[in-house]
Amino acid sequence: MLAKVILITGASTGIGYATAQRLAKAGHIVYGGARRIEKMNSLKSLNMTPLQLDVTNDESVRNAVKTVIDEQGRIDVLINNAGYGSYGSLEDTDLAEAQRQLDVNLIGVARMMKAVLPFMRQANQGQILNVSSMGGLGYGWMGAWYHASKHGLEALTDTVRLELTEFNIQLSTIEPSATESEWIEIAIDNLNNVAASGTGAYEKQTQRAITMMREGFKDVVPADHVAIDMEKAIKSKNPKHRYPTGRSSRFMKFAMRFISDRMIYKLTYNAYAGK
Repeated sequence: MLAKVILITGASTGIGYATAQRLAKAGHIVYGGARRIEKMNSLKSLNMTPLQLDVTNDESVRNAVKTVIDEQGRIDVLINNAGYGSYGSLEDTDLAEAQRQLDVNLIGVARMMKAVLPFMRQANQGQILNVSSMGGLGYGWMGAWYHASKHGLEALTDTVRLELTEFNIQLSTIEPSATESEWIEIAIDNLNNVAASGTGAYEKQTQRAITMMREGFKDVVPADHVAIDMEKAIKSKNPKHRYPTGRSSRFMKFAMRFISDRMIYKLTYNAYAGK
């Protein structure tokens, strides 16, 4: 397979780091973008170029894309991986934090796509992989804004796929189960911070949600397993629209298709309520 020019967001840790590492080792020309550029220094020896990139900042996105185009003349694959989990009760979560969650997980993806698409259209080819989550298929306690962002990403990807087929640009969503990363600790920090500054009415639910998160993350998918699915999508002439990674994600896909909404609600509620 010919080397492709690949731009990855959120490449400093977890799935993004593992994907950058795997694709660079495979001989691709990889640019890894992240706010914490120093965390990617170890990847320089693998033909990966670190870029300072904040997906919530227009100028940062333009500069990152310009760097790749100036140096390589094209971007074959965009992997939108940057994201985090903002958790806490809806009532207690400040709307500024809700806006930040959407800006990183959803608007940030659109911002990256808008910056890259003119070059892909001009080349009449390209591929975009948007990293969603099993959270984009279902829902869980205290994750209203996180799930909203991921469900929105699923809808955005499906809709824009219709627009871009004419230009030979392929779109897929990657839907990992709980994965090795800093995600869990960031989500738990958010839960605790929201609960500490909130009404106090949701403290019991918050602690139960934290317990469930820690239990759920004992059986995580290695980040490289997600990277393997990304590599499969890049190698494929006809990539799937969705790549669920891990047993939990595949089960969620099955459940949302074959189990009633009321039963899914009861199963989810009882699991988090400890019943």
